[in-house]
Amino acid sequence: MIKGDYIGLRAIEKKDLNKLLEWRNKPEFRLFFREYRELGTDNQLQWYEKFVLNDPNTKMFAIVELKTNELIGACGLCYIDWVNRNADFSIYIGKDDLYIDGIYAIDAAKVMEKYGFEELNLHRLWAEIYSIDEKKIKFFKELQFVKEGQFKETLWTRGRWVDSLFYGKLNRNV
Repeated sequence: MIKGDYIGLRAIEKKDLNKLLEWRNKPEFRLFFREYRELGTDNQLQWYEKFVLNDPNTKMFAIVELKTNELIGACGLCYIDWVNRNADFSIYIGKDDLYIDGIYAIDAAKVMEKYGFEELNLHRLWAEIYSIDEKKIKFFKELQFVKEGQFKETLWTRGRWVDSLFYGKLNRNV
């Protein structure tokens, strides 16, 4: 387990899948995910087997609260480009419908960033965030990610088009 101040990151286990699926399917969360449709247990198991267990370009973790060892969310690095040393940063806190908060999510993100830069020797972390996702925009700015670009009208939701914003952070210690 990789530990922060409040959270630990550990391997996602099969026993976590039902809880992760429950959180993943919350409409108020799903609004901000690239995969917008409701997923079933077969979809979740397929994701787990294909990406979590067998894809060297994906490093996903369960986020657990250190005090209780309770599963509270998930985060990871996806689409890892080992040649150009960059990855897409993904995170959410399902516990208490937090989604993104100032304690668990921040702590998990700092641990994940350190892992990506120091353990995996990545040069750049990036995230695609929809323009309606105010919590993640604020969150990534707090983590000192910089807005690098914007794709116009990439998502149709709630009767309107929204933009994709791209935030990135470079490892300046290399």
